[in-house]
Amino acid sequence: MDLSSVTFSCYSLSKTLPPFSRLLFLQPSPHSTTFLPNPSLFFSRQNIRAIKASQASNLSKNDDFVLEDVPHLVNFLPNLPSFPNPLQKSQAYSIVKKTFVSPEDVVAQNIVIKKYSPRGVHFRRAGPREKVYFKSEEVRACIVTCGGLCPGINTVIREIVCGLNYMYGVEDILGIEGGYRGFYSKNTMRLTPKVVNDIHKRGGTFLRTSRGGHDTHKIVDNIEDRGINQVYIIGGDGTQRGAELIYEETAKRGLQVAVAGIPKTIDNDIAVIDKSFGFDTAVEEAQRAINAAHVEVESVENGVGIVKLMGRYSGFIAMYATLASRDVDCCLIPESPFYLEGKGGLFEFIEQRLKENGHLVIVVAEGAGQEYVAADVHATDKKDASGNKLLLDNGIWLSDKIKDHFTKVQKMVINMKYIDPTYMIRAIPSNASDNIYCTLLAHSAVHGAMAGYTGFTVGPVNSRHAYIPIARVTERTNTVKLTDRMWGRLLASTNQPSFISSDQEKADKDIIQDLNNINITSI
Repeated sequence: MDLSSVTFSCYSLSKTLPPFSRLLFLQPSPHSTTFLPNPSLFFSRQNIRAIKASQASNLSKNDDFVLEDVPHLVNFLPNLPSFPNPLQKSQAYSIVKKTFVSPEDVVAQNIVIKKYSPRGVHFRRAGPREKVYFKSEEVRACIVTCGGLCPGINTVIREIVCGLNYMYGVEDILGIEGGYRGFYSKNTMRLTPKVVNDIHKRGGTFLRTSRGGHDTHKIVDNIEDRGINQVYIIGGDGTQRGAELIYEETAKRGLQVAVAGIPKTIDNDIAVIDKSFGFDTAVEEAQRAINAAHVEVESVENGVGIVKLMGRYSGFIAMYATLASRDVDCCLIPESPFYLEGKGGLFEFIEQRLKENGHLVIVVAEGAGQEYVAADVHATDKKDASGNKLLLDNGIWLSDKIKDHFTKVQKMVINMKYIDPTYMIRAIPSNASDNIYCTLLAHSAVHGAMAGYTGFTVGPVNSRHAYIPIARVTERTNTVKLTDRMWGRLLASTNQPSFISSDQEKADKDIIQDLNNINITSI
């Protein structure tokens, strides 16, 4: 069976049929990945009546099935031979009940759907396949890290190397130093399990990193010249877009090169996947800064502590750290606008909390209130080597604004404590939870590349690891949804204002009501 295709045989109607009913078998439509009922099967009269009743009440919507597949080497190298997976003889996997993932296994993007809504989008499940498209002794793999630092990068590097070597017997593994430009301007290093044995205990990246430097043709020329046939790319959305370009160029040249992406961002802003590696570690480390701020402000009169955390466009670290801490009075994130002065503003809230408790702690994500800071300092748009907009220091700005208001306007004594643990958080080694997660990511990427998949990225979707088209994780930035329960939980925890005026609140309620009235027919 061709591993680049998949056929699904059945779909249970247990929710719409009587308890004793059978399965409704499906046959694929010849022109799409939608699977339609097979009319050739027979049911009892009672079941048939139940099916007709179900069909009369939107059963057709249940028939929609979408598989967002990833490319495979046989798509452009149709005569590529396959080989038995070496894991068949692995001592470690000999005790596993089901060693190999079935080519029919998929992971649903959404697991909570309405009773008669479409089945929705699915991704190919990650894991080892029965057939591989590389001989172990012919594999020459390389690993590269790009962009900013994040806890867990070294663990991913280590587990790719150990996974290739221990599971598949691959010995020729190269480390590309210094990011994308390392392909054509830096030396490489030879990676073995012994070389990477303890790198997971350190922060940063063992291979060093850089921003920018992506030149598709130069990189692929280097891959071809060196005889590399597996490329593992660790980086954020910009890095993953670069990985997709590398895949497209290798496919265009007809090269047997598997390109696998491992998405990295400490901000947890990658779409589709449950969370990014290093995020749990970042939230845990942020607690230390919040706790320090809380101790400081409790010990002085009118203590105001501001903790600035990462989050350019997404406030996940700030939100989760706030929820975990329970010592935070107010959380400011890029997704939720706020204002300082007037009724319902931040100054009024701070004054109220100081009167009640004598102190307060504010957590602010680095992207929050950037429009106010820019207006104050008359800043111009500047970008880093990756094309990201350089943000202004909103923590210092907010500290100054609060201090000026209460000392000059309210004539109050304010003891300001400002903590910015940004680089401390992202430079530390990953914790136990992230170490396990990084291992699963690395092994899933190795299994996918050995099975001949290419141009894919890997990550957990509803707690099941899947192979995802790179374009899906780079098409948008994952952000905190202010209409979701998690943000509601935070507001209930801190009891902070929504910072929305009455007119704006009415407009927002109208928008939310319109969204709730929409009959969603696809997921």
